[in-house]
Amino acid sequence: MADERVSGAPTDGPPARSEAAAGGALPENRPAYYAAKSGGWRDWWTLLHPPYTAWHLAYVVIGACLAPHVHLSRLVATLLAFFCAVGLAAHALDELHGRPLRTRIPSAALVVVATIGLLGAVTLGVAGVIRVGWALVPFMVVGPVLVVGYNFELFGGVVHTDFGFAAAWGAFPVLTAYVAQTGRLAVAPVIAAAGAFALSWAQRSLSTPARLLRRRATQVSGCVSLSSGDTIPLDDRVLLAPLERALSTMSWAIVLLATALAVARLS
Repeated sequence: MADERVSGAPTDGPPARSEAAAGGALPENRPAYYAAKSGGWRDWWTLLHPPYTAWHLAYVVIGACLAPHVHLSRLVATLLAFFCAVGLAAHALDELHGRPLRTRIPSAALVVVATIGLLGAVTLGVAGVIRVGWALVPFMVVGPVLVVGYNFELFGGVVHTDFGFAAAWGAFPVLTAYVAQTGRLAVAPVIAAAGAFALSWAQRSLSTPARLLRRRATQVSGCVSLSSGDTIPLDDRVLLAPLERALSTMSWAIVLLATALAVARLS
């Protein structure tokens, strides 16, 4: 799940950057480093937030692979449920709230996608309860509540915070996936959930200033003065590069780690 809104941003989307602004603007002026050119099927690609969706689905794999025995069917079902809830529903609801990705997807289509996503996740959750037992019920209930509560900033906005993001999209997938495999909790998945929480908090800490620069900044200028007397000019590209390089690298790292665990446990 990628929170594409910036606190305090207007609901009609961020202002366009001025090409004449000191320091210059990013040539493509994309709303995210992974965003495709606006229009058609490319809007749907952007809506899925591929690196972030894969990142958070990797937590599902990690949680499942901590189980003493990995049931492939349960792992696939859990991945599909989280893809429906996060990849589809949460991202569609987020785009409805101010069009942060600037897509041209009709609002009605976003509502349909969000509804189908939530229904799909709940249906898979019910099937999971039948297979796994009542231990999965709290997770099946909390999941949709987190999706809706986070995106509509319910409960006084307590879920729509750095802590809420890390708990909902980091720790929660790990714990849910483990319970879906075993029907219980244990120490190992709790520790892993804490690790996913920390990584998701780091993700949010990097992505928030990156979104601010891409969506709301109209001018970035300045320099860093070194003890040698040299100066390094600052513009939006200089500030964005380490943030988005770290985000991209971290997304690949988590996915590769999850893939390695799945190969080791399922081979």
